[in-house]
Amino acid sequence: MALSNAYLLQVKNLPEILQAMRQAQAPERFTHKFLEGLGFKSTNDRGILGVLKALAFTDESGNPKQPYFDYLDDDRHKTVLAEGISRAYADLFKLNNKANEMDVGWVKNKLKTLTQGSKSDAVLPKMAATFVALCKQADFSTPAPTPKEGKPEAQAELPAAVNPTPELALGSAKQHRFALAYNIHIELPAVRDQAVYDAIFKSLRENLL
Repeated sequence: MALSNAYLLQVKNLPEILQAMRQAQAPERFTHKFLEGLGFKSTNDRGILGVLKALAFTDESGNPKQPYFDYLDDDRHKTVLAEGISRAYADLFKLNNKANEMDVGWVKNKLKTLTQGSKSDAVLPKMAATFVALCKQADFSTPAPTPKEGKPEAQAELPAAVNPTPELALGSAKQHRFALAYNIHIELPAVRDQAVYDAIFKSLRENLL
């Protein structure tokens, strides 16, 4: 299931936490201590560690991954966050590709269905509120670039003359075939008897033609 179970106990500090992350140097590990160093000492904010893992910003040990570093870019951070949300809540977006525009009530109802009632009525509102709060800090208007299929290197780099069409290749083969020639050099003995020369040329006709 591609659906994050992570949530914040409260979301009011989420914009400030994300901004503080971008302004700080990426840590070796994102821990409670690092979060406190950013100025967020309340236990209500500690859920951000699980949220970052769900977004694939950090691994299970809290070590920053490439999306975390990408998020530090002031020009791209909202798009990077949107990509992380799309991954973490892929099942929600399958129900509605505009899930990021829906309100808490709609999100809560769909999360209840997707989790098959395994989440309590106390947890579902927090999961929904976390999703909606994250979406407000993201930009879904710019889709992620789609990788293009590259041409095989051999075909992409070879000039047209090296890769001739079948017709040209056939014509070339014909030209080479008809261009074959043999040069035979014969050293005749220095004799006065014409019969000797006649015998030599007769033998040539019989064996070469």
